[in-house]
Amino acid sequence: MKDYRQLTTAEREQLERQGCRADNWQNVLVKDGFDPAYVSDARFSGTVKMGVFAREIEVPGGLKFHSGIYRATLHNVEVDDDCYLCNIHNYIANYRIGHDTCIENVNAILVDGRSTFGNGIRVPVMNEGGGREIPIFDHLSASLAYILTLYRHRPKMIEAVDKLIDSYAEAQADEMGDIGDHVRILNVGSIKNVRIGSWAQITGVSRLKNGTIMSNEHAPVKLGSGVKCAEFIISSGVEIGDSTIVDKCFVGQGCIFDKHYSAGESLFFANCQGMHGEAAAIFAGPYTVTHHKSTLLIAGMFSFLNAGSGSNQSNHMYKLGPIHQGIAERGSKTTSDSYLLWPSKVGAFSLVMGRHTSHADTSDMPFSYLIENNSETFLVPGANLRTVGTIRDAQKWPKRDLRKDPEIIDQINYNLLSPYTVQKMWRGREILQEIQQISGTNTEVYGYHNCKIRNSSLRHGIRLYETGIIKFLGNSLISRLENASFASIEDIHRILKPDTEKGQGEWIDMAGLIAPRLEVQRLLDRVEDGKETLQSIQQAFVEMHQNYYTYEWTWALAKLEKWWGCAVDDVTIDQLCRTIAEWQEAVVRLDRMVYEDARKEFDLNSQTGFGVDGDASERQADFESVRGNFESNSFVKAVLEHIQRKTALGEKMLQRIQSIN
Repeated sequence: MKDYRQLTTAEREQLERQGCRADNWQNVLVKDGFDPAYVSDARFSGTVKMGVFAREIEVPGGLKFHSGIYRATLHNVEVDDDCYLCNIHNYIANYRIGHDTCIENVNAILVDGRSTFGNGIRVPVMNEGGGREIPIFDHLSASLAYILTLYRHRPKMIEAVDKLIDSYAEAQADEMGDIGDHVRILNVGSIKNVRIGSWAQITGVSRLKNGTIMSNEHAPVKLGSGVKCAEFIISSGVEIGDSTIVDKCFVGQGCIFDKHYSAGESLFFANCQGMHGEAAAIFAGPYTVTHHKSTLLIAGMFSFLNAGSGSNQSNHMYKLGPIHQGIAERGSKTTSDSYLLWPSKVGAFSLVMGRHTSHADTSDMPFSYLIENNSETFLVPGANLRTVGTIRDAQKWPKRDLRKDPEIIDQINYNLLSPYTVQKMWRGREILQEIQQISGTNTEVYGYHNCKIRNSSLRHGIRLYETGIIKFLGNSLISRLENASFASIEDIHRILKPDTEKGQGEWIDMAGLIAPRLEVQRLLDRVEDGKETLQSIQQAFVEMHQNYYTYEWTWALAKLEKWWGCAVDDVTIDQLCRTIAEWQEAVVRLDRMVYEDARKEFDLNSQTGFGVDGDASERQADFESVRGNFESNSFVKAVLEHIQRKTALGEKMLQRIQSIN
C-alpha cells in the first residue's frame, strides 16, 4: 500500500466527468504520477489500484493507443504501469495485472473463490477406468510423471509424491489471480481462475478455465483463435491455435497444438505436436507427434512417436469397459491406417503396419517391423536398424527442440543406441537363438508373444542385433580410449576401469531420461522415507542425465567383459584389436545398409509422377530439379563421410594399441 495513495479531489472529479464511477472512491488507489486523462468510462468496485499510464502501445499494423483504462469494469484489480485495458464487456475481477500489458475486447476475466490454478488437478492418464490418476503441477517433469503413472506397485512412494504435489498446489492457492508483464489478451471470450505468465499472447481464444500458463520472456506462450482450455497446465513456449480443445491436460515445454486438435485427460511433454486428430487418456512423452486427421491416440504411453494418418488404437473390448492400455516404446512409428488393440507393447524404434489385434508384446525386440498378414502379426526383428528413416529421426530430434526457457524441465536423451536399447537387443538376440534352437533351424514360421517370425527374418534379426550390439560396445570402448594416453596394456586396463559402480544392471527409459533402474529405485526409496522434495527429485533426474556417459561406461564394460569372456584386467591386446575391427565392420555394414535404403528414394519407382508430359530424360530432369540426385544428397554424403571418418578412427586406434605390443 505504501506505493499507492488515494485520489485527490481534482482527480476524482475529472474521472467522474469522463464517465467513471466507483462504489467507494476511498478504495480507488493510484501511484504518484497517475494522470486521470487516460481513464474513462470505467466502473470500480472493491479495491482497485492503478499505476502510471505514460506510454503509447503500438498494435500490429502500426496503430497506436495510449495506455490507460477505457470502457471497463474492475473489481479488486491491481493494474501496473503502462497497461492498456479497453472494451471489457463484462468485468475483470480479482486480478493483479503486470506492467505493459494489453487487454482489449474481452468478455470476462475473473477469479471466483480460492483457486490453485490447475495445480493438483488429477488426470486419469492411460486407463480411462481410473487407477493411474496423476496430480499435475506447473513444474511436472516427464520422468516424475512416468514414475507416478507406472509405479503403482509402490503405493507408499505414490502417496508420498502425491502429498508433495498437493502441498505445492496448496501453496499456489490464492483468491487473486496474476497476469504477468507484457501480456497481450485480445478478442477473448472468458478467462476464469487462470494464472498467466509474462509475455503470453492470447488472441481470439474462446474460453480458459482453471489453469496456469507458464509463459515468460524467453519462451512466450501463444494461444490463438477458438482455443478452449479447461483444467490445465500449459508450460513455457507452447503454441495452441485453430479451435484446439484441451481438457484436463498437462502440456509440456515447446509443444504445438493446432488445426482443431482435441486432447482430453492426457499428459504431453516436451516438443509434442498435435494437429487435426484426437488424444484421449494418453501419456505423450517427448516428441510424440501426430499431424493427420482421423488419427486417434488413446490409453497409451508414447515417446518419440510419429503417428501416421488414420492410425488408431482401441482400449475397449466391450466387456468391462475402456480399461485396457498399451505402450509404444520410444521411437515407434505407426503407418497410415494402422491399428493396435490394447493391451499391447511395441518395442523401441519399431514400425507398425496394418491392423494388429493379437495383443503382441515385442518390447524385447527393438528396431523391428510389425506387419499384418492375413489378420496375423508378423514380426521382423531388427529390420529398422538398417533403414534411413531411423537414422534420420535420431538426427532430427535435437534440431527440433523448441524449448527456449533457461529452465529445462524434461531431461531428454536422444541416443539411438544406449544401454536401454542395447540391453533389449542383447535379450532379443538370446531369445531368437533360443527359439531357433528349440524349434529347429528348418522351421518355416516361429511363434513369439502372439507374433509370428519367418525363418529368414529370425536369422537376419540375430545378425542385425549382433551388429548393433558390437557397434555400441565399440563406440563406448573407443570413446573411453580415444583421448587417453597409454603406453602399456596395464595403462589400458587402468583407463578402462569404470569411474563408478553406478550403471550396472537394467536400464529404463523414463519418458526421455535413460537411466540405470537401480539408481531410480534408490531415489524412490528415499522418497518413501520422506527424504526428498519435489525440487530434489527433479535435481536427481538432472544429475542422472548429466552423468549418463559415466554410468553408460560402467554398463558397457560389463557387457564387453561378457563379450571377451574375461575381466577387464585380463583382456589382451589381441582381444581389444579384434573388438575394434569388429566395430569397424559393424559400423560400415550398418551404414552401407542405410546407404542402400536411401538409394530407394531415388529409383525409377520414386520418379513416378515427375515429368508428366515428357519422356524419360525430362522425367529425370524434373525429378532432380525437385529432389536432387542421389550422389549430391546431403544425407547420403553424410553417410559416406561417416564411413570414412569411423574407418579412419578405427585404424588410428588399432595402430595405437598395436604399437604397445
